[in-house]
Amino acid sequence: MLERELKKRGLSKGQFALSVHEYPQTLSAIISGKRSMNTALAIRIENELGIEEGFFMTLQVFFDIKKEKAKQSKNYHPELSSFRPALFWDTRIENIDWHQHKRSVIKRVFERGNYTEKKEVLNFYGHDTVKEILTPE
Repeated sequence: MLERELKKRGLSKGQFALSVHEYPQTLSAIISGKRSMNTALAIRIENELGIEEGFFMTLQVFFDIKKEKAKQSKNYHPELSSFRPALFWDTRIENIDWHQHKRSVIKRVFERGNYTEKKEVLNFYGHDTVKEILTPE
């Protein structure tokens, strides 16, 4: 959002960072999501851009919540030992986001999986979800 605002106003990131008394590297790290914005910097940025106070900290909180949910969902997965490595030949099974990619996972397992794999998917996602995804529209 900050990067878009700077582009819209024709401001370079480096010059803007210096205008709010911040290192350009710090601002770049915040824009790329590698570093969190702190309250003091958010206030300086909002004042410099004439944006409502609290706007960037609210965005930061939503970003933090999204990151935390992703981290938690990564730890929530079906019993991985139930799946043959050949079923997910094109990816590391430990890296699958089972919620974001549930449609692809369910379709793949029900097209190519064995009884044990299908049973595990049914147990993990539930019969209603699997039926909804596999039923043609």
